Amino acid sequence: MNKTPFLLIIAALSLERCMGTHEGGQRIYASYCANCHLDDGKGLGALIPPLANSDYLAANRKKLPLVIRYGLQDTIVVNGVVYAEKMAGMPGLNEIQVTNLLNYIGQSWGNNIEPFTFDEVKKTLDEAASLRK
Repeated sequence: MNKTPFLLIIAALSLERCMGTHEGGQRIYASYCANCHLDDGKGLGALIPPLANSDYLAANRKKLPLVIRYGLQDTIVVNGVVYAEKMAGMPGLNEIQVTNLLNYIGQSWGNNIEPFTFDEVKKTLDEAASLRK
């Protein structure tokens, strides 16, 4: 039995897991986020905060995986503007998808956020899940 295709799939998943993919994050963003934050990440006026050139992203790194998974109920300040609109979470995204999404957002529209690792995202989400039990 030829195990090469299986090993190639495992290798591809491992590479995606370690590095994340811009294309994968972009697809997830288009499916889950662009409807509110818009294709260019500029948000929607005073209702939806911008992700483009967002000071909130760099200042809240540890929270970002939690915002993706569980949403946001709090008032936040982004680039000096207060936003109080609730954001729904995306509990159906796995850790790889959350990592890819965060890396896409963190490197798009003028953002230059240090890339997230799969292990960093998984640890943050696992810690939060254990506290929610």
